[in-house]
Amino acid sequence: MHTSSNGYVTHEGCDHIFFIGFLGAGKSTLARNLGRLYRRQYVDTDRMAERLMCKSVRECFEQDGEEAFRDAEMEVLENLRKEKSLLVSCGGGIVERPQNSQLMREMGVVVYLDGDLADSLRQIQHPEKRPDLGKDARALYDHRRPLFMSAADYVIDIRNKTFDEVAEDAGSLLWAEGLL
Repeated sequence: MHTSSNGYVTHEGCDHIFFIGFLGAGKSTLARNLGRLYRRQYVDTDRMAERLMCKSVRECFEQDGEEAFRDAEMEVLENLRKEKSLLVSCGGGIVERPQNSQLMREMGVVVYLDGDLADSLRQIQHPEKRPDLGKDARALYDHRRPLFMSAADYVIDIRNKTFDEVAEDAGSLLWAEGLL
């Protein structure tokens, strides 16, 4: 790692920052906002999987099943090995496969946006596009939270915070750690 002439940190090798958390935690918004602020590219694993499968996440779940989507998600992660210094917003179920958590750790650091279920559900603007919510949301949240905690290098509490406050907390933490 070194600092370039414009003051931004330049990293060597694959050094992505992965944002994980429950549905509606604000992972995509955070990756996009930090990307603009720190001049780093951001990507969304769900959007990449949709492009790979040529269909929406919901269509994939309905037509091919969750396992097919998880396979595409894993392929997306594998493909990120060829990239450098991305801010990666991950789908809420990315931690369902332990291999994904391992892949993320091999390629960078994992930041868990930890919030309450009620807050997450309030943030979801299009629940019809979220195939996981067809299940019992509380059971899904309770199942995934320990997986998120286990995968995380850093945990940011997002409870009772605006998107701007979360972005400031994440940016400050990641900058102080030399990751941005």
